[in-house]
Amino acid sequence: MRFKVLTFLAIVACFLTVVSALAQGADPLSGTWIGDWGPSPNDRNDVTLQLKWDGKALTGNVTAGTNVTKPIPLQKTMFDPKTGAVHMEADASSRGRTIHYVIDGKVEKGTMTGSWNHDNRKGDFKITKK
Repeated sequence: MRFKVLTFLAIVACFLTVVSALAQGADPLSGTWIGDWGPSPNDRNDVTLQLKWDGKALTGNVTAGTNVTKPIPLQKTMFDPKTGAVHMEADASSRGRTIHYVIDGKVEKGTMTGSWNHDNRKGDFKITKK
């Protein structure tokens, strides 16, 4: 009887481990992403994203630079789990004016790369999920 109970518990533990691994793999976005962005290879800025994907909606915020203390909420977000395509927009305030950022990227194996633009400035980014 004791052997059957231990065997049953071992099977349940294995099942829960597999389910947990599948659940983590099903959500390639939720979590903290760290990397950099900028207009050229020599002009880079640190960036951190906090993302949450609930299977339908993508939400989160971005903190860019080392002197920024208040995260900027993401707006007009989209994620296509089939292609890994991500679209995000954000409004940042700088010197009394609002700067509207448009960010497009692709998620692949824990890394997101893509482009950003605002006004007449453009650049790229690369961030990694932590």
